[in-house]
Amino acid sequence: MWKHIAANVLTLAVVAIACLAALIGLGQSRWSAPGPLEEAVFFEVPRGASMRSVSDRLAEAGIVSNGSIFRIGASYTERYDDLKFGTYEIPPGASMPEVLEIVTAGGPSVFPYTVTYVIRSQGPEIRVRERLPGQEEVVEIATFAPGDAVPEDYTALMERGVPITWRVSVAPGLTSWEVIEGLKGAEFLIGEVAAVPPEGALAPDTYEVARGSEVGELVQRMRVAQERILADAWAARAPGLPLESPEEALILASIVEKETGVPEERRRVAAVFTNRLEQGMRLQTDPTVIYGITDGQGPLGRGIRASELREATPYNTYVIDGLPPTPIANPGPEAIRAALDPEETAFLFFVADGTGGHAFAETLAEHNANVAEWRAIEAAREATGSD
Repeated sequence: MWKHIAANVLTLAVVAIACLAALIGLGQSRWSAPGPLEEAVFFEVPRGASMRSVSDRLAEAGIVSNGSIFRIGASYTERYDDLKFGTYEIPPGASMPEVLEIVTAGGPSVFPYTVTYVIRSQGPEIRVRERLPGQEEVVEIATFAPGDAVPEDYTALMERGVPITWRVSVAPGLTSWEVIEGLKGAEFLIGEVAAVPPEGALAPDTYEVARGSEVGELVQRMRVAQERILADAWAARAPGLPLESPEEALILASIVEKETGVPEERRRVAAVFTNRLEQGMRLQTDPTVIYGITDGQGPLGRGIRASELREATPYNTYVIDGLPPTPIANPGPEAIRAALDPEETAFLFFVADGTGGHAFAETLAEHNANVAEWRAIEAAREATGSD
């Protein structure tokens, strides 16, 4: 009798083990299989949310096939407590491990709406864009300047309280005064900047910020970023440059930034000034003269007078030898790298060529011919009234 009972128990145990193995196999299959999501969606993980609530919402949204299996998988991979709050884009067909990676990796939030506050030489501009999940193209909702009538679509977004990515974009070549003045119109930031940072100390870039964050914190991020960019470029600089410090490199980079907006020209323009420094020639660059007149507080708004070109000021490179005492703007990383790795060329002169770029020359005779061509282009434009 006992043998019969033992045999039955053993049979039941084998069946139970087989069933358990089947369940585990099914769970593993569903865990690693492509998910049921047919189209990309945005999914929010609220601050302080639990794995249980998130897994249930993932299942309700049709992102994962089973919330319980998702939780078991998260526990088995030791990521149960690793949720990072934010809004994420989930691609179609994402498996549970892929979804888990997205919501626990802590990458930047991807909101459908983006408000970018652009600081540029023409004045600040607010750009409101929408991106549908799974698409790279963005749709323009509104573009306006601070102080203008606020578009209704922008007001509606604010009233709905939808998640928004807030950004501040600083164009290269602005002075520190222009950047700080521009930030004063960013109503989504709070606080003030006690003093204008040193010229050249702010890294032009696009910065993601939180609505209601301190403007001083953003400015500090810009300063830290510029310090890092300059240090890295200085460490990788070309040998034999006529620059004695990173500060001098920043000055030269600011001149390069102001002289050309053509990426392909930066290293060539840097080479012209490097060659002039090596030969003891004056830099003779108009942007430094303008900075000396305006102190970096906005554009000159007119042509440079002949008397201003003759006036002895620390920034008049037609009069002084070498570099001016400080940068004349905040250069971008490309201009900094160009100043520290100039093109190998004998060019000593350049002038506008009528296409947005410049004509370069090794000799004064060649340069004078290029200047004559440029003046002819200017005269023709004035005659036709074109820009």
